[in-house]
Amino acid sequence: MLKVTVLYGHPTSPDDFERYYAETHLPIAETMKGVARAEVTKFLSGPDGARPSFYRMAELYFETKARMLETLGSPEGRATIDDLVHFATGGVTILIGSVEE
Repeated sequence: MLKVTVLYGHPTSPDDFERYYAETHLPIAETMKGVARAEVTKFLSGPDGARPSFYRMAELYFETKARMLETLGSPEGRATIDDLVHFATGGVTILIGSVEE
């Protein structure tokens, strides 16, 4: 299984980010076919109260590399990726990994 991890930096306006993420970006992302599982996380302060390194994380799981490439290359996948510039003012880091079970 492969996992695409999207790490969002701290946005210039968390309220605007949250509104757009919930009302626009997630509905676009949900149109992608081939995602086996998806999780979203909003990070909290560390035990010492320190600001987390990232603001949010999205994790998308795929059964195979071919399925991942097909999904991300589809019109729905491209629309999801292309939408990042509209709200991710803190930057985005995208990682692809192999899940070891």
